[in-house]
Amino acid sequence: MHVLKEGENIYYLNAKGRETVSSEKVRKKTTTVEHYIMRNYLYIALGYPFEWKNEVEIISIKQKDKLRCRPDALIQKGSDYTVIEVDNMQKMNENQNKIDKYRQLILRGAFGLVSPKFVWITRTDYRKKELLKACEGLKVEVYLLSDFKGKGR
Repeated sequence: MHVLKEGENIYYLNAKGRETVSSEKVRKKTTTVEHYIMRNYLYIALGYPFEWKNEVEIISIKQKDKLRCRPDALIQKGSDYTVIEVDNMQKMNENQNKIDKYRQLILRGAFGLVSPKFVWITRTDYRKKELLKACEGLKVEVYLLSDFKGKGR
């Protein structure tokens, strides 16, 4: 058995461990583990929404111009959308570009008549402030990873 320390202990079986328990499922260490954990904190905090879908592509086609964006998760309840974004390792200008795409998608009516709510999770107060500034005029909530880590233990 191997263990990966990413603030949490993440266990996965090596070849001998899989053989011992008769498992053929291979799971390897991945660089996106922390990203998934951060997204899961929001899933839990938002009450395990049944409508939660991971990595759903949002597309708007206007004449020959195709605009697409893939949030980390999307919740759709009737005509209301909640866009979930994890700010783990990317540069702030990448976040800004994604927010700009969301603004264009809103203007094109990709979310219907009601603008979506955006929920972000990030690592630092500085990045939280930057995200709030970048999302000015949008319905947005930004959480810190520290809001969730170590809770309930």
